[in-house]
Amino acid sequence: MSKGAVEHSFLKSALTLENPFLSTEGFMEWLAAKKANVNHKVTPIKFSEMNHWGFNETTGNLEHDSGKFFSIEGVKVKTNWGNVSEWSQPIINQPEIGFLGIITKKIDGVLYFLMQAKIEPGNINAVQLSPTLQATKSNYTQVHQGTAPLYLEYFINDRADVTVLLDQLQSEQGARFLKKRNRNIIIEVSSNVEVKEDFCWLTLGQIKQLLTHDNVINMDTRTVISGIPFGDLDTLSAINDVTQSDHEQALLKSELDDSNALHSIEAIISWITKHKSFAELDVQNIPLNSISDWHKDDTSLYHQDHKYFSVIAVKAEIGNREVHNWTQPLVKSAQEGVIAFIIKKINGTIHFLVQAKLESGNFDIIELAPTVQCLTGNYRKGENEYEVDFIDYVLNPESKNATVRYATFQSEEGGRFFKEQNKNMIIEVGDEFDVTVPDKYIWMTLNQIKTFIKFNNYLNIQSRSLLSAVKFV
Repeated sequence: MSKGAVEHSFLKSALTLENPFLSTEGFMEWLAAKKANVNHKVTPIKFSEMNHWGFNETTGNLEHDSGKFFSIEGVKVKTNWGNVSEWSQPIINQPEIGFLGIITKKIDGVLYFLMQAKIEPGNINAVQLSPTLQATKSNYTQVHQGTAPLYLEYFINDRADVTVLLDQLQSEQGARFLKKRNRNIIIEVSSNVEVKEDFCWLTLGQIKQLLTHDNVINMDTRTVISGIPFGDLDTLSAINDVTQSDHEQALLKSELDDSNALHSIEAIISWITKHKSFAELDVQNIPLNSISDWHKDDTSLYHQDHKYFSVIAVKAEIGNREVHNWTQPLVKSAQEGVIAFIIKKINGTIHFLVQAKLESGNFDIIELAPTVQCLTGNYRKGENEYEVDFIDYVLNPESKNATVRYATFQSEEGGRFFKEQNKNMIIEVGDEFDVTVPDKYIWMTLNQIKTFIKFNNYLNIQSRSLLSAVKFV
C-alpha cells in the first residue's frame, strides 16, 4: 500500500463518526456494561503484604522476584537546565520495550480500529479504552505464568494478511521512567478478525470524539494514535460533504499544509540541536535507600514535603485479565497536573507553542513538550521551585482573552500510576500574544509536529497525549 493511500485511509477514518457496528452513544453504554460485568477490586496494602515483590536488603530497591517487569530504584540527577541543579528521586526502571498495538481493518471502505475495554489497577474509572494489544515483554513472554495476551500473534509473526501502517518507538514519562520506550504500532489485517469479548470496532473519528470525555481513552491509545499521519493537501479528497467548524477546518489545514510555517524544519532541528548541545544531564543510578529527602513507612515511599509523587502497594483483583489477582507497586501523584498547548494563527495557519523540556529519564536529554506541563509539585506561583511560563493562560484564560478549544481530564497509564489524571487543554490566543517567545519555546504547525513524531525521542508522551485529541469533525 502506498504512503498516500495509507494517509488517505487514516484521514477518512478520522472524518467518519457514523459506525453501523457501534454508535458512539452505544459505545458509552457498552463500556459501562463492561465495567459492571467484570469483577474488579483494587486495595492499597502494606509493602510487606505484596507477593513476589520486596525491597532488596542491600540497595533498598523495590524488585520483583523474577527480576522482570520493573523495579523502583534511585537516581541522582545533576543538570544546568532550570533552577534546580541537583536532586535525587525514585524512578521506575523498566528496560523492556513493550507493545502498544492496534489492529485495523477496512470495512466498506472505512478503516476501523479494534479497541479493547481494559481494566488496569490504577485506572480512575476502572475500565478505559486501550489498544488491541497492550503488553510489556514480561507480559507477552508470560513471566506471570498467565495466558498470553489476545491478538499477540498478529504482531509477532510475519503474516501475509498483515500490513504495517505505523511503527514507532516512543518514550514514556521522563520524570518517572528511566529511558523507557514502547513500540507504537498500527497494522491492517486483510483477513477476517474475530472480535473477542471486551473488544469492539470504532472509527478514528469516534475515538477522537470520545477524547472529549474525561478518562475514557487510556494513555496508551492516545500515544499510538498521536503518531498517525494524514498526508498533505492532496489528501483532502477524502472529504465528502463533511461538516466542520471553522476551528476544525483550521486544524486540518495546519495538519496538511506545509507551506505557511513560521519556521522551516531545518530551523527547528537547529533549535533542538542547540538546546541538546547546551543542556547537561548527568543521571547516576543509586540505591533507593540512599536518596535524600525521601522517607519510607509501611505503606508508602514519599517526599518529605509530600510533593511530587509517592510509591504505594496495591492488591488487584480483575476477573478478565491474564492473571486474575496479583500485588504490585504503583506510583501515586501528589496532585492533579495540567498539560496545555497554546495555539495561535500565524501566516493564516494554526501554530502550536512547543517547549524544549529536560527530564531525568529522557533518552536523549531534551524532548518536545506542551507549552505548559506541570505534573508534579504545585504549579501555582509562590508554591513551586520555579515560575511556570504561560501558566496564567491555563489557570485564567478568560483574563487573557484566550479561547479554550479543548479541556478534559485524562488519565496516566493505570498499570504503573494510581488514579492519576491531568487537565488537558488547548488554548487559542489572539493577535495580542507576541509571536516572539522565550528561547526554550518555538512555534510549530501540526504538519511539522507530525514530521518529528515519526522519529524516536522527539515528542514527549504528554505532548503526544494532548495532540491525540486534535479532531477535524
